[in-house]
Formats: sequence, C-alpha cells, structure tokens
Amino acid sequence: MHTLHNQMVPMRDGIHLATDIYLPAGSDGPFPVVIERTPYDKSKPSRSEKQLDGQHLSREQMAARLTERGFVAIFQDCRGRYASEGLFTKYTAEGEDGFDTLAWIVRQPWCNGKIGSMGLSYAAHTQLAMACLHPPGLSSMVLDSGGFANAYQCGIRQGGAFELKQATWAFRQAKESPAALADPHIRQALEHEDIDQWFTRMPWQPGQSPLRHVPEYEAYLLDQWAQGDFSDYWRKSGIYAEGHYSRLPDIPVLFMSSWYDAYVSSTLANYNAFEHNGTANLRLVMGPWLHGDRNISHSGDVEFGPQAVFDGQVDRDWLSCRLAWFEQSLKPSPQPAKARVDVFLMGGGNGKRDHNGRLQHGGRWLQSTQWPLPGSQALTLYLNAQTQLTQSAPSDLDAHMSYIADPAHPVPTIGGALTSGAPVFVGGAFDQRERADFFGTRGDNSPLNEREDVLSFQTEPLDEDLIVAGSVQIELWIDSNAPDTDFTAKLVDVYPPSIDYPDGFAMNITDGIRRCRYRESWEQPTLLTPGERVKVLIEPFATCNLFKRGHRVRLDIASSNFPRFDVNPNSGEPSGQASHPRVARNTVHLSQGAASCLRLTVVPAALL
Repeated sequence: MHTLHNQMVPMRDGIHLATDIYLPAGSDGPFPVVIERTPYDKSKPSRSEKQLDGQHLSREQMAARLTERGFVAIFQDCRGRYASEGLFTKYTAEGEDGFDTLAWIVRQPWCNGKIGSMGLSYAAHTQLAMACLHPPGLSSMVLDSGGFANAYQCGIRQGGAFELKQATWAFRQAKESPAALADPHIRQALEHEDIDQWFTRMPWQPGQSPLRHVPEYEAYLLDQWAQGDFSDYWRKSGIYAEGHYSRLPDIPVLFMSSWYDAYVSSTLANYNAFEHNGTANLRLVMGPWLHGDRNISHSGDVEFGPQAVFDGQVDRDWLSCRLAWFEQSLKPSPQPAKARVDVFLMGGGNGKRDHNGRLQHGGRWLQSTQWPLPGSQALTLYLNAQTQLTQSAPSDLDAHMSYIADPAHPVPTIGGALTSGAPVFVGGAFDQRERADFFGTRGDNSPLNEREDVLSFQTEPLDEDLIVAGSVQIELWIDSNAPDTDFTAKLVDVYPPSIDYPDGFAMNITDGIRRCRYRESWEQPTLLTPGERVKVLIEPFATCNLFKRGHRVRLDIASSNFPRFDVNPNSGEPSGQASHPRVARNTVHLSQGAASCLRLTVVPAALL
C-alpha cells in the first residue's frame, strides 16, 4: 500500500481540503475508488469501525483491507475541520465540496472512473449531499445512519420544533474547531462552561451562549434555530435531498439505520426514493440500536438479545459487508445482487431483568424484499374520555380533556430516537419515569404519564400479539387559549407488573411533535385563534415492534419533550425567541365530530 498524506485538493472557491490517499501496491491501476468525507478527523479511527470482537479498526487498517481488494481508499477532512482549509458551516458546503472532490479524483491516473462512498452519520450526510448534484464517477454508496431527506423534518428540525442535539453537538465540536485547537485559552473557556446550566437558560442569543468563544459555531447554530419556516434556507442540496430526488444517480445504495437512531425517517424516505426512481440494486438494514451502535445489543435500559447485533447476524461483519458491496457495485459482476431488506422486529422476550439490570425485550431479524413489509395493514385506535385506546369511534358529542402547558416546567425527555445529546440527554428505550439521572425531571421516579400536563390513553391488555411495523400517525383535534403551542405524542409498550418490575415497565417505542402554527403549511405559519378547534397531525418515526399478548399499547400526549426539542413559549414569537413566554391551556377533543386517533401500520403475525 502506497500512502499520500494530506494531499490538498482544490475546491471551486480556492479552498483546499486535506485528503489522505491509499493506493494498492504493486500495480499502477487504474482502480475503483472508495471515499469517506468526515468532519471527525480523517487520521483518527471512526466510531463506525468498532467490531463485535472489541477491535476498533484504524483508518490505516481500513485502507489496507480496501487496497488488498484492489480499491483506492480515500479519507478527507471536511472544510474548516482539522487539516482542511476554510470556514466550517455545518452541512451547507458538503454538496459542492463533494462534487469538486470527485471531479478531481476521476482526473487522476489511478482512478478508473468508478467511485463508491461510505460513512456514518455526518459522513453519510456528505455522501447524499454530493449525490444530489450528480457528481462525476459516483457509482455506489453506503449511507450509514444519515443522509438528509429533509433536514427541516428530520435532523435539524422536526414537526416545526428545533432539535436541541444541534446545540450539544456544536458545543462538543467547537472544542475541536481550528480556533480551539490553535488557542488553548479558547479550549479552556469552553471546558469551563456548564452546559447543563446553559440548557436552563434557553433560547440562546448571540454572545449569550456557551459557543460565544467560537463565534462561527454560535452563528450557524443560532441561524438554524431562527429558521422556523420552511424557506429557501432549507432547500439547499446538502440538507434537502427531497428537492433533488429526480436528479439522483441510478446507482446501488446500501442503507443502514436503526429504530432508536435520529435518522429513521430520512433513511426510509431516501430508500423509497431510490427504489421509486431507479432500477439499481438497493439494500436496507434497520436494527434496534442507538445511532451507529450496530454491535451493541441494548438500547438504554432495554436488551434485545444476542441476535440483535450486526456482526454474525446480518453479515459476517460490517467491513466485510461493505467490501462485498463495493466488489459487487464497482467491479464487473456476473449477475446483479437481489434487493434485500433486513429489519429487526423488537419484542417477544421474557420481560425479566437481566444481569445488567436491563429489561429483556428480545426480538428477531426479518428478511424481505420490500419495505413496508408485505401484508401491511392500517389499524386505527381512537382516544376516548375514559383514557382508552379502542377501535370504536367515540359517540360522545362534546368529550374533551385539558391540561396546562407551562414553558417553565416542560415535560422531560426520557430517551427516544435521538443522538448527540451528550452530556445533557440520551437516547434509547427506558421505563418512562422521572428518574433523577435525566435532565429536567422531578427526580422522584414517578411515572411520566401521571404528570398533570400529560394525557395518557391505553388499550386493554392485548388478547394476542400485535406487530406494529411501519408508519405511525396521530391525528389530534385540539384547541388552545394561546396563539401557538406544541403537541407531542409518544407510543409506549406497557409491560404488566412482574416480580422484577412490580409496577410494570413503560417502554418508549417512538414519538413525535407538531408546532401548531405549522398545522396547515410549513412555509406559511398560521397562529391559533383561542378556543377554535383545529386538526393537528403528528408523525413519529416508523418502528417495528411486537406488542406481546398481555401488554398494553399506550399513547401519551403532552406539549413538550425537553431537552430533545426546544420549548414552545406559547406566545407566537419567532423561533428561537421567547421574550414573553406564557402558560397555555391546551385541550384535546375526543368527540364524534372531532375524533382524535392513533393510526398504526400492522402486519398479521401469521405472515411473519
């Protein structure tokens, strides 16, 4: 293997990006190329390369495996990160920089014109961003837990609310910015900031945030936060593949994500778009993990069992899987691979506490050629005034339930499909209780759904297993005395009481949010008229869970989920502004003419 370190590849604006190139030994080529573009330091091991056996592969080990198979391996620092020139502005330059990098690669004598891309999280975002511009040479992708279909709806904002993982990510990565690496005083100033305390002082303003020591990071974060309406700001290729789907190359793509990842809806939307638009081979893998943790069989306080890992279950290991993928898609092949879908069906375990103190929820892999799964059906469950979920539509003429939503005391986040919240909040599956180790809770371990600002509805204990596999929607008829407010919805798998869990275990499955000003349009917000009844649609991430016989399906409705999402001040003020927060009285209607309901995608157990 012959290595070229820190080759400075020119971009269209004169900025140069540091690029490490690993060439196969003993031959002049030309060869197919595999590239990863990352903001996390191309010289350090990627967290994506942690294997089940405990080995953490270095970039050099990765490159050696690729070059042994006749590929050129390339790792590049994103603009403004580590050895690359320029100013880092999260996401916005990745399309053009990726295009320019590939255009440079195909002109090199060692490239045969075929390029594959790979990478986890941000390194998946960089891939799809450049794919939207149809760069020369791009012939295959491995999109691992990322790639924005529409960052306004998944990744930066969701349902009109702002995802505060952007704030924790910016805070951590500012410590690795060129400014902080060059000036120990800046790094020290960041280290001395109390991020938990800052989260009690939101929304942040210019010069009044823990990021003020690195102004460019503060500027891009607050800009994202302020962009509440869906405008041209959100239509950039780097964060809005939906607007470029018709231009995407018809190439093989391997999609990877997981039910407690922050990019479930992006992954499934992108998979469906490539499937609809093209004929090339696609593969989809959806595990039960947290973001990128494909070889960790638990999520939060829930264990899915030894089958839940990737290595040895879905494929031999993740690197072998990608090598085979690139062999198939970048080299002449006798026959194209068949479409394949591997999804993990959570649930079916014994429900006991394991030796690590986790609930044994269990699960198994399902193989198919399509998503949604064959035989999928719709199931509608109605919310009623008796706090039930039932298939019978309500007959009451004026049933409703109300609660007080106070921005100063938001409902705390207890896990979920999220990432990058450290050190303030974490994702995963947890018993929905106000534990002391979760930010913003009362710390008394009381059930979250017993709060006065949470409405909770549930089925009777199930007579038979119920498999929910696909999209989830909640249609609420609401009114409020505030000009704007949020509604959140959380789907919960409720275990009955047992020896290990005398009070049962309420496991969060998926959740979502909707800012009411965007109930009719993302582009043109409409404030509420106090007391006027309107319809609000909440769309949590899709899931794949077996609600076991004897369990209950529960739906919790509230008006905040903090610190996962920013808190609505209920005042109608612009996004990121809360000079005059107010308490709101929010009402959910449960009547014949305003039937609030939960819509699930289910698959008969007999078909699986």
